[in-house]
Amino acid sequence: MLQVTPLRRLFLTASAATAVCAGLVVPSGAGAGTAYALSPPPVRDEDQARGDHLVVTVRRAGGRADGTYEVYCRPGRGRGYGSHPDVSGACRAVDRNTRWGRDTFAPVPAGGLCTMQYGGPATAHVTGRWAGRPVDATFDRSNGCAIERWERFVPLLPDLHVGDRS
Repeated sequence: MLQVTPLRRLFLTASAATAVCAGLVVPSGAGAGTAYALSPPPVRDEDQARGDHLVVTVRRAGGRADGTYEVYCRPGRGRGYGSHPDVSGACRAVDRNTRWGRDTFAPVPAGGLCTMQYGGPATAHVTGRWAGRPVDATFDRSNGCAIERWERFVPLLPDLHVGDRS
């Protein structure tokens, strides 16, 4: 009688997996002549879009800053088109914050030390695609870290200090 050792079990499992991947084993329900081909997943509409598209919704910022704007950009080029009041500036702001291997729109890390200052009730929600990746980010001005994050994205997000500068 053949004894199954862990090494033999590993060899048999690897051999079976290789045979299935190579197409040497046909499932029992398949008749002769049935072909099984590996194919890529279907292409989604958002995967076919050229450039990057962001939708920015700003609330409680006051005045004309509130609203929903669209921005179409080409990463690395700093220009684009859309309904945003400063499309080129918005594209440059996102470009400026883009780093390879990092989430451009990452939230403020939890547990960080932030100043206890309140920047007002303004909020923003940014959705779409940037650098080929989906975006779904929220912004507020609830503390110093959140205010700094907001201001890094000006003019994609409205500059709320315009009246304070001399």
